[in-house]
Amino acid sequence: MAIDYAIEYACVPREQFGTEGILDRLKAAERAQNVIHLFREGGDQRPPSEMGFEMVRSQPDGSEETRVVLVQEMLDLADELKPFSGCCEGCPANVMGAPFSCSGQIAYPISSRAEGWLLEQLPGIEQPIVWLLLREGVVANGYTGDAARSLRVNPAYFEERRVRGRDMGEFTMSADQIFEMLFMVGSITPAHAGILLLLLGAVPREIEAPTVVTLMNGTITREQIESEFPFILQDDPGDDGTIRDLKRFFLTLHTAWKLNQRLYLDA
Repeated sequence: MAIDYAIEYACVPREQFGTEGILDRLKAAERAQNVIHLFREGGDQRPPSEMGFEMVRSQPDGSEETRVVLVQEMLDLADELKPFSGCCEGCPANVMGAPFSCSGQIAYPISSRAEGWLLEQLPGIEQPIVWLLLREGVVANGYTGDAARSLRVNPAYFEERRVRGRDMGEFTMSADQIFEMLFMVGSITPAHAGILLLLLGAVPREIEAPTVVTLMNGTITREQIESEFPFILQDDPGDDGTIRDLKRFFLTLHTAWKLNQRLYLDA
């Protein structure tokens, strides 16, 4: 289980399979290799065509859906991408320099440390313009955190069962509200991407009010983004897996913003 995302940049494989089709094939490859590794560790040397397993998918309401999957079926599905991997060379949406790295995942469960890290990323009142942008955005968009909070009944989604929060001065912001703001409003438009990156500290916050208007209108140019809003989050040896996943997500979101492309999102 994971939050899946991808830059919806026009390309040959996307025309062939669609964004969801590409993600399905990438996930099939990963799952197949993981299952084969487990079988081999257990001494099972059968070919993938004879390996079957039950896949259980947790639903938001806590119920589970189970179906039988053959490993060879997943490998065959994943192989459909191989003829198109060369299309990623030189693609501006190729974030990590590898085939199909215009996409990525944030693995569940979300760690408690990562929720704390997200809260720390929010702007303080000493950054009044961005702080006000956050306060007004939470109210205007109705980010209550209720949708994310409903997922905490299932430990597959969040490591922390309690709801963490931060005193922002005149209001309180919860980790559930951040999760809702980032991942539960559908795919992210370029204008929304710029605001999210600003609020979560992924780009510099030295900003004047007229520039905020430009960001919200989505009229900022790629040249302005590269010069005024470079990506500033750095990897840290102390990052856990979720924080690493989040930083790559923000990097991909920043790339989509520069390219003026929507970021597909499926939480």
